Amino acid sequence: MAKFVLAGRSDCPHYARVELLADCLQSSLPDFRITKISILPHEWQEWLDSTCNRNGWIHEGSPMVWRELVDQGGTGMLLGGFSDFLEHCKDYYSVTSDMPADFMLNVAAENLETMMNLVVEEQHRVSLIKPLHIWISSALNPTSSLLIPNLLSAEVFPHVSAISLHLLDLEGNEEGLRWLKMETEDLAHRQLHQVTIHTDLEQAFQEADVILLLDEWWADDSDEEMRRKRKLKAISDSHQFVTMATQLDNEAKAILAKELRVRTSEITNVIVWGNISGSFYIDLQCAMVFNYDGPIKGPAFFSQKVQHILHDRKWLETDFQDLVRCQRAAVSSKSLRAAAMTTANGILAVLKAWDGTCSPDELFSMGVLCPGEYNLPDGVVLSLPVTFTDGKWSALLDLTVGEELRERLQLYANELKQEKALGSENDTIVLNKEDS
Repeated sequence: MAKFVLAGRSDCPHYARVELLADCLQSSLPDFRITKISILPHEWQEWLDSTCNRNGWIHEGSPMVWRELVDQGGTGMLLGGFSDFLEHCKDYYSVTSDMPADFMLNVAAENLETMMNLVVEEQHRVSLIKPLHIWISSALNPTSSLLIPNLLSAEVFPHVSAISLHLLDLEGNEEGLRWLKMETEDLAHRQLHQVTIHTDLEQAFQEADVILLLDEWWADDSDEEMRRKRKLKAISDSHQFVTMATQLDNEAKAILAKELRVRTSEITNVIVWGNISGSFYIDLQCAMVFNYDGPIKGPAFFSQKVQHILHDRKWLETDFQDLVRCQRAAVSSKSLRAAAMTTANGILAVLKAWDGTCSPDELFSMGVLCPGEYNLPDGVVLSLPVTFTDGKWSALLDLTVGEELRERLQLYANELKQEKALGSENDTIVLNKEDS
């Protein structure tokens, strides 16, 4: 079976002639099949260059014709342009085209009008869709490739019917962004509305509902960094802008799970206090363990306090804290992909909770602007325990904060004050929603 692809500018008279000749052959020959690709005039050159680069072809002008070789295991064989297709049809099928020039021009004009009408219809259809706009800054970060498939699944945003994904790279790597866009579109997720790429800060975060910052540009006092900070400040407030300690939280759970011989998922409500990019403290006063094989057992929903099982206070206050710090350093230095996996998992967990898919009793550790408790100074971002209810987070205040922990928090606050800029954590989530 002969399978041909005809591509050309929608206003090209030669494309019109090739198209009509191919229609004639397809209607009369049972084994002749065609696919038409009509491109708007202003988009033609970019489309042609991209297609030729992808397939290793050399071709100029409109139309371009190639034969599909899917049955033979190939992607396609370039036939050529207008004259090449006419010659092929004459040699193989003894068919020629003697279309008058005026008729060719009329058909080309009709093709262009049809394409323009289709564009208008598509723009109207798109205008009726109200997608959730998600921006990913430093989108070429390895974490991004792990995040994107999950962000587009119904599990993270179950009440959203369409998502517009905006990929931002302020280093200007447009080629890398184009490949990431193509890979994202190839996922064929039902919720994906469109993917756009950006390299300009002035256009960044427009219409943003969710912003995921995977950057490390907060410690720089350059003019460019200050512009970035002002840009974010203009679109967020202190209750929508948070940093996540979920990665530290999960690393602590993994160590506890190994000590208690349970799965990591069976440890809950671990609290991370402090500066997650510097000094921090793992608090287990609320930590619970499920399915622990001890003298007291119960059904699957039965849990026990970790502190009631692990009685070695010295280990909890020294060795355990050091193990968490060592684990973070090891993960970061030995396996970038492993760090990306845990980072992506933490971001997704926070987003799910923020969207209402968690229990109001579940604790999360997040870097937030201190709510005026624990005698902490204003304007300091520290990791605190929070809960989520109805799409909003709130700091958990009914905890035992002894004198030793208060002193630690004061030290952490002073450490942050000495940094050049607040918020130097790797992973930052901003949620801009009117109901947040």
